[in-house]
Parts: sequence; structure tokens; C-alpha cells
Amino acid sequence: MIRPLVIAAAVLLLSTVVRGADPERIAASLREPILDREAMQRDMEKFCQSRVPLTPTPTDRDEWEAFIRKARRDTLEKVVFRGEAANWRQLPTRPEWLGEIDAGDYRIRKLRYEATPGMWVCGLLYEPKTLEGNVPVAMQVNGHDRDGKAAKYKQIRCINLVKRGILVLNLEWFNMGQLRQPEFDHYRLNQLDLCGTSGISCFYLAMSRGIDVLLAHPNADASRVTVSGLSGGGWQTIFISSLDERVTLCDPVAGYSSFRTRAVVRADLGDSEQTPTDLATTADYAVLTAMRAPRPTLLTFNDRDNCCFQSGNALPELLRAARPAFQLYGAGDKLEVHVNHVPGTHNFDRDNREALYRMIGRHFYPDAAFDPNEIECDSEIKSAEELNVELPDANAGFTTVARQLADAIPRDESLSDEILRTRLRQTLRYLPQEASAEHLSALSDGSVDVHRWKLRIGDAWTIPATEFVPEGATESALLLTDEGRAKSAGIIEKLLEKKVRVLAVDVLHIGESKLPSHDFLFGLLISAVGQRPLGVQAGQINAAAEWWSGQCGRPVRLHAVGPRSSLMAWCSAALGGKGVAGVQSEGGFASLREIIDRGLAIPDGPELFCFGLLQAMDVPQLKRLASDSGR
Repeated sequence: MIRPLVIAAAVLLLSTVVRGADPERIAASLREPILDREAMQRDMEKFCQSRVPLTPTPTDRDEWEAFIRKARRDTLEKVVFRGEAANWRQLPTRPEWLGEIDAGDYRIRKLRYEATPGMWVCGLLYEPKTLEGNVPVAMQVNGHDRDGKAAKYKQIRCINLVKRGILVLNLEWFNMGQLRQPEFDHYRLNQLDLCGTSGISCFYLAMSRGIDVLLAHPNADASRVTVSGLSGGGWQTIFISSLDERVTLCDPVAGYSSFRTRAVVRADLGDSEQTPTDLATTADYAVLTAMRAPRPTLLTFNDRDNCCFQSGNALPELLRAARPAFQLYGAGDKLEVHVNHVPGTHNFDRDNREALYRMIGRHFYPDAAFDPNEIECDSEIKSAEELNVELPDANAGFTTVARQLADAIPRDESLSDEILRTRLRQTLRYLPQEASAEHLSALSDGSVDVHRWKLRIGDAWTIPATEFVPEGATESALLLTDEGRAKSAGIIEKLLEKKVRVLAVDVLHIGESKLPSHDFLFGLLISAVGQRPLGVQAGQINAAAEWWSGQCGRPVRLHAVGPRSSLMAWCSAALGGKGVAGVQSEGGFASLREIIDRGLAIPDGPELFCFGLLQAMDVPQLKRLASDSGR
């Protein structure tokens, strides 16, 4: 007869085997780092920088001009005006004038216009009261300053230019000043990208229509058009001034650097508009700078900039590209550099403003006396309330426009799996990879063996993986979670109880593979150099699954937890990964439309905004492809 104590011990032993490893030990093994802190950072920098083409050194004017024409055309057609934006581009600019302010020897006229249908921007036209003949025009754009068009340093610039007889447009910027609203958050422009229409087009059209307004003035001199701005305004300046040939003189202040520079100088990584999808494939910012030749161009940077684009970082690559182009035209003197030392921080203060005035004097008034010293005008600064321009109550932001685009996407349910899978590969810019593994350690915790792996994906990426092998495993699951391996102990414990062999991995932007700083901004950079974060993640997952299925002797199931991981898993399986036997997902989107409706933005996951993915297919099609691939 078996004693009760023996029976109890046997039951306890059996229970221990079924439960597997101790939860605390599972958690401890997951928290233990596999990569050194900068490993993913090094991979990212090399991946991005190697994909930014160098600007060719021009030696023949005809060849150079052919190169520049193609770069400009490709940037406009393949980056700025994709999708519905091509139609927006054709619409006329119709400014509405809404009163004026009498400012003595000049007036400030209030106006608004639609950048895209339903998306209104506003501005102020500073107009001399006495105008004779044709005069220069200037568009003044602002950066990430909450005061927007009311910022004092910007008003001073506008007042100084109008007092010199120049027509000046002080343009408001999305999510600044009067346009401060959640829908204009710059990181939401990628909601349009998801629908297959370039979000950057909204920014470009707001600027190009501003130039339309200026040049429609009866006294405008189309041969003397200047643009300048600080920071995000510096970015606006180089972007519009390089691509719109109407701009004859520009002064971008502390606003940009080459993508080659940004790949290694993290402070220079910019918002979504500064890092448009595929821009580096048509014209890196070094090319855009060289594209300015032979038009007068002043590059203004600050030597101790406490924000971004320090002169020592930004200028070398830009000048390396631009100086030969200007010299090719015999116009080396038209490319000028001004480095601000006092205060030397992120500014468009007096020293930098007077550099702009000198540039305008040299090139717009070469035969006239022109005093570049700043005119004191503090008493003429207006309050934001005085400069307020009435806007429509229902002003469409990026989310509203994205919803409209999503609603208009046709969905052909008759498309074959083969066509959809090809479309998905193209949309994700998917490149199959192979994984090689470095075994770091092994330990046994009762009935579960734990292995730590470092997986090298192709020649570009290294990702961490922790493997749990329970006794008598009957199936295998590659685990992906939005919160990463370190926080997935509870999920793994449940899988081990079911005798599931688990490989928990952190792919790009997740867990240990999330960059220590500027992570989602590097996600933008991946798209700018012509790849897609979601495509990179799918490549990593499929490579890991194929390697591990060889270890397991069977295809593996992808087990995804969270909306981001579920999307990655569906895409990976839908692409037909050899080692994938299907997907089990928890908490995934019912439709990609939810990304827009929830107001998500790039910081919520750069892979969510893969250009044109919603246009190509939605979650039901992805899940169907993923299911078919596992049969």
C-alpha cells in the first residue's frame, strides 16, 4: 500500500514537471542582456549610412544639369507628390484676405489659403505702403517654436525686410502658433504615408503656395525671391529653395545636414517631415544643397548649437558636395557660409539676421547703398492676439486627411494570393535574409533547458534570443511581444506548461533591440534611405524562424502579443517564410485603419506606417496570406 505522503510527493513532482521552470528564474534569464548597449546602434548607423549615395563631383555642366534635373524631378514625383498629392499639386492657390494692421510706413495683411483641400494655413503679408516698380519678395518660415509667426525674432526679421522695401510673407507652420492642434503633430503626417499618399506633400504645398501668393502681387519681382528660417524653418528653406526653382536666394539657418551625417550624429535626426520616405534615394540633403548652384545660397550654422546641426557636424558634407557645383558655374562667391559664435547656440538672433541682410544687399541691390545693420523695432512687435488670423472651425489636420484617403482606397477581393504576396514584398522592400547563431550559454532549470543566443541576420543586424526547451516538447513557438523579451516571463511560463519550446526574440525597435536613444527617428531614417522598418523586422523574423526550425526539426509557429508584434508576424508569415508554420496573435489590429483612428504616430512604432501598406492590403488579407503560408 502506498502511503499518502508518498502520493503527495509524487503529485508535487508531477506538478513541477508540468509547470516547468520557476517563474522568477525565467524572468531573470530574460532580463540578462545579450547584446552590448551600442550593438544595435552600430548596426543601424552602418545600415543607413551605407545606403546614402555620395553626391557626384561635377566636371561637365551638361552632365551635371542632367543629373540635377533628374534628381529634382524624381524627388518631386517619387517622394513629394505620390498618391493623391499628385492631384493636390494641380489645384490653384486661392488666398483669402482677412483684414490688415496699420503699422506706420507698412501694413500687415492677414491671409489664409488651403495647402490641400480642407487643410488651411495662415500668414501675414508685410507690405510697404509706398511701392514703386518691382520689388524683392521674401518668405519667412518658422521652426519648432510654439509662438509660430508671432515669435519675436521672426517679427524683427520681417519688419527689417519690409522697411527695406521688400514684400514679406510671415507664414505659420503646422502645429505651431495658431496651428497648434494634435492633428498637426508632425509625427502624424506618416498616417498619410500609410495610405499611399506622401504626407510631406502637405508641407511642400504650404510653402509653394506661399510663393504663389508673393509672386501674384503686382509689385513682385520674380527674379528676386528669398526664403529663410531657423531650425525646422531652416529645413523648410532648403527643401523648397532647392526643389522650387523660383527661389533665387536662400538662407537656411541651423536646419539640416546630410543623411550621411545624421546616421552618426543623433542630435541631427529630424521629425517626419525632415526625414521623408525615400528622399535619400533621389536627393540627399547634400545633393539638395548642390542643386542650388548657381543661385545665391547662405548656409548659416551655430558653432555650439544646443539643439542640432552644429556647424562642425553639418557643414563639411554639405560643402563637399556644393562647392564643386558652384565652382562649375564660376559662381563660387554665391555660396556663402556664416558661422555664429555669439551666442553660438540655436538661434536666428541679430548676428545671424544681419548676415541675411548683407546677403540680400549683395545680390538683390548690388548697385545701391544697402545698410545691413539691423533697424531697432522692438516697439513694433505685435502680440499673438493682434496677429491672429481667422481659420475655419473644421480645419483638416493630418488625421482627418488620412481618414479621407483610407475611405477612398478600393479593395479588390478577387486578387490572388500570388498577386497580394508580390505586392506585399514590394511594399515592404523585403529582402530575405539568412541567420547564423552564436551560442552564448546554457543552463538547466529543472525540466527546462535555457539557451542564450546571438543571431546575426545577413550582414546587417544582430538580434538577441533566449530559448526555453521543456522536456517532451511537442511544438515550437517563436515569441514576439511589443514589450520585449524581458517582460514576457508570464507568457513563456504558460507556453512551457503546454510543452511548447519557445524562442523569445527582440527584433528591431523592440526590447533589447530598441536603440538606446532616438530609436523611432532612426526608423524614419530607414525609410528615408529606401528601406522599411517593417520589412527589416519581417526579414529578421523569417531568418530567425528558418534557422530555429532547423534546430527544432520542424517549422515553428509565430506567437505574437500586441498590435505591433502581430503586424510583424502576419507580414512575416504572409511573405512565405520557409520556417514558419502559422501565426497565433493576441491584441492585433482588426484593420490598419485603427492606426489612424487611434491617432497613433511614429513614436508609437515606426513599422506601423509602412508607406502604402493600407493601400496594398489590410489585416484580413494579411491574415489570409499568413494562414495560407502555414499550410
